[in-house]
Formats: sequence, structure tokens, C-alpha cells
Amino acid sequence: MNNFAQRRTQMVDSQVRPNDVTSYPVIEAMLHVPREQFVPEGRRDVAYAGENIDLSADRVLLEPRTLGKMLEVLDLQTSDLVLNIAAAYGYTAALIARIAEAVVAVEEDETTAAEAQSRLSAEEIYNVVVVPGTLAAGYASQAPYDAILIEGAIEVLPEAIADQLRDGGRIVAVFREGNLGVVRIGRKVDGSINWRFAFNAGAPVLPGFAKTRGFVL
Repeated sequence: MNNFAQRRTQMVDSQVRPNDVTSYPVIEAMLHVPREQFVPEGRRDVAYAGENIDLSADRVLLEPRTLGKMLEVLDLQTSDLVLNIAAAYGYTAALIARIAEAVVAVEEDETTAAEAQSRLSAEEIYNVVVVPGTLAAGYASQAPYDAILIEGAIEVLPEAIADQLRDGGRIVAVFREGNLGVVRIGRKVDGSINWRFAFNAGAPVLPGFAKTRGFVL
């Protein structure tokens, strides 16, 4: 029988804490939320592995180290309304929900979105609403958001999502640059997002977040 609670503690102690994640709310959330409940049924045995978990051709559940560090630099507050893009089965939304006031989680696949809401409810997490929709469109009807976390790599940030961040708000994403990936944290000041480097990480580019390629003769 799998001892997921022990694996969860080992994940935090061996993957998250040693990578400069010191925020008590982030550590507490990652110790509490059962990651195995938010992966496909056949992947539960690898839920606590120190690598991205493939969900489809261009979607992953980010490795614990990357996700913990992204939450750390996002510096969530208890009063924050947070937009979670590419929520998959709801793991990251569940973590954020233990720290912030409320979460709007966008998932493109309607079946996965419904499954995410069901899994969150099963864990008695009621301050998350999972909405099906195009990832690159965000969810404007609840904007502006205090913080945005994009759960996958981007090459460009769609204007629609930038517009949904309130002035003074924070956004974190993995930027794909050639074969490399870097996480950047952005803060919106006077209508513009100022980005700074946070750390290196890798993930597939999400649908709708790639640069437009022109024709080459």
C-alpha cells in the first residue's frame, strides 16, 4: 500500500525546501494537499517524483520544485484573488486556495475542468471555481486579479491576460527561449508589466502562447 502522506513529506523535505522555498504558507500547502488526488489515475505512483508529469502532448503537471518556487516568488497574500491558467486537474489551484482568498482556474478541456472541480470538492476546497475556456483568453469577467500563475511555458504573454492583472499585481510564468526555460516574475506598474528573472525551469509551451512564426523563403 502506498504511503502518500510520507511521500508528500519527503517531497517537501528533499525537493522543495532545499531549493530555497522558505515561505511557510507555501510549505504548509504542499505538505497538506494530496498531490496524488490531482493526477490521472494511472500516474498516482509517480505523483511525488521530482520531474514534470506528462498529462498530454503539450501539458504537464509542473515538478514540485518549480511549482514551489513559482508560488514563493508570487508572494501570495490572504486577500488575493488569483487567476490560475492551465489548471489541469486542479493541484496548483488547491495549493493557492490554502494561501489566497479565492482562485479562478482556467482549463481548456471541458472534461478535465469538470474533473478538476470534482476533485477539489472531494477535498473540501470550495474557494476555487474551475472554468472551461481558451487558456490564452484568461477569464475576464472576474478581473482584475491580484496575481496570475501560468502553469506551463509561454513564448509571449497574450494581451488579454496582461489586461486582467490589476495595477500592482504579480504574474509568474515559465518563458521558453530556444531550448531553455526561465521563470520570470512580473509586476504591473502604470499599465505595463516589468519582468525580472527568478530561476531556470522547463515545460512545454502552452497552446496559444507561442510566438507567431512568419514564412521564410
